[in-house]
Amino acid sequence: MTTLAEKVVLDAQTFNRLHAESHKATDVKRLAIVASKGTLDMAYPPLILATTAAAMGMEAGVFFTFYGLDILKKSKHNRLQVAPLGNPAAPLPVPNILGAIPGATAAATWVMNSMMRKQKIPTIGEFLALSRQLNVRLIACTTTMGIMGVKKEELLDGVEMQGAAAFLEYASKAQVTLFV
Repeated sequence: MTTLAEKVVLDAQTFNRLHAESHKATDVKRLAIVASKGTLDMAYPPLILATTAAAMGMEAGVFFTFYGLDILKKSKHNRLQVAPLGNPAAPLPVPNILGAIPGATAAATWVMNSMMRKQKIPTIGEFLALSRQLNVRLIACTTTMGIMGVKKEELLDGVEMQGAAAFLEYASKAQVTLFV
């Protein structure tokens, strides 16, 4: 008696052809990231991941929503800060209560920028420029723009504007999706 498994045995060539056909829609690997926070420490992860993915030959897109939209603003992307208050992993290791004193945010920001320079990590502005060079899609959330009164002219050149539905369509075809 022949089992079903024995009946469906395929030769390697047929298997490879069927496998390639079934994965045709996913030949290009895609990374989709949502960046929802606009602090210096939270701006690095999505940009590092997206540029790394693009350098590896993947498509990459970052959807900047709510405070994450600050990363794309001409007036703010080079002035992002680290908030030491309520951030136990902040680069300035002080008790949380000291994070509330005037100047603590500036000090933590200075420390983080110094750490990044020492390790020769590009600035946020340099990562954004690299993202554009590598064709990383930088997408501003149009709903957030409306809520926060952000105009297209306030955003960096080359930024796309889309709503959540358009980004979800993009993300639905991604092999890797992240929320930062």
